[in-house]
Amino acid sequence: VKYRNGAPGAERLIDVGTARSMPGGSEQVAVREGATVREALTELRRDPDVAYAVPNYRAHASAAVPNDPGLRRQWNFVGPFGIGMPEAWQLAIDRGAPGGRGVVVAVLDSGVAYENRGRYRRAPDLRGTRFARGHDFVGRDPYPNDVFGHGTHVAGTIAQTTNNGVDMAGIAYGARIMPVRVLDAEGSGDSAAISRAVRWAVRHGADVINLSLEFPSEVRAAEIPDVISALRYARKKNVVVVAAAGNQADVTVAYPARASSVIAVGATTDSGCEAEYSNAGGDLDLVAPGGGVDAPNADNPWDAAHCRLDGRGRSILQQTFTFGVRSFGLPRGYEGTSMAAPHVAATAALVLATKRLGPAATPSLVEAYLESTATDAGPPGFDDRYGNGIVNAAAALR
Repeated sequence: VKYRNGAPGAERLIDVGTARSMPGGSEQVAVREGATVREALTELRRDPDVAYAVPNYRAHASAAVPNDPGLRRQWNFVGPFGIGMPEAWQLAIDRGAPGGRGVVVAVLDSGVAYENRGRYRRAPDLRGTRFARGHDFVGRDPYPNDVFGHGTHVAGTIAQTTNNGVDMAGIAYGARIMPVRVLDAEGSGDSAAISRAVRWAVRHGADVINLSLEFPSEVRAAEIPDVISALRYARKKNVVVVAAAGNQADVTVAYPARASSVIAVGATTDSGCEAEYSNAGGDLDLVAPGGGVDAPNADNPWDAAHCRLDGRGRSILQQTFTFGVRSFGLPRGYEGTSMAAPHVAATAALVLATKRLGPAATPSLVEAYLESTATDAGPPGFDDRYGNGIVNAAAALR
């Protein structure tokens, strides 16, 4: 409340208690016990000596927090070592590209539960997700229905329907998912199918390709020339390719992530520590939440402070199969660099959609930008376990 010059203070009023002076000559006053704010305002505004009387409104952080009930369990989005999604969602909205609208992310995986067809069902929390035309390179048909659950989980991290009051949220919920099946019912796929699928996705409009798959660590580039050629083709056509670094706890990043034209992503846990299974090495570009147990590292201040030795860990939760292709839920146990990679792919989609780097950002520019805005972890600067740090979607959109 502010009184006109020379008028007595607010404490003289019946419904107003103690007062505190405010800059500019106004007073912050408390309402006496038993009175309401409305009653106090009415009394104050009747007084001709009062210049104005207004409520002490409360502000809230500028972050879009969706109503998906499972969001509180998505430590990978909102936790201290998540990727800053509440702020990133709001920033994308402010920039006119809510949820990465306008970008196509190809998920080369075991397929996606994207349609009701025959024995297949669309995942309930993908009902509001938009899909681009896909393809099945295992069944050799235009119906890339998931038969394993892995691809649906990955697609959910990227673009699960958000703010619909159901299950979990997705990072780039406004992007379109292009389901491309390259893995069979056991989660296995060959290099011929993968190379064809990469080229197909590029030719059919993908802006980002996610490869949550790996070859054995001993496989070298010379042994998968068609895959390497396809990845170079994608880079040449300005498509960002993101791949899982591998789950063999090896000191070498697995292909296809190891290819120079790919963003290689390792995994971290809810404590911000390297996951015990995550591949490492000089070819690692970024890390992202993948869940699981901390690696037993203590040779630097970061790991000594963050890594637990109790063997406990948390999974990455997204809606996918529970018992067969017609039953959906939030199964535990999804951990891996496969889960980490889509965090980076989706963040890249947000960067492209918001034109944070201009209208024609190249894959190399996007990669360098995500690395420069990542949250440093492990020893300062680049290191073999954390690459350039934990991807930070909020920092990338600021």
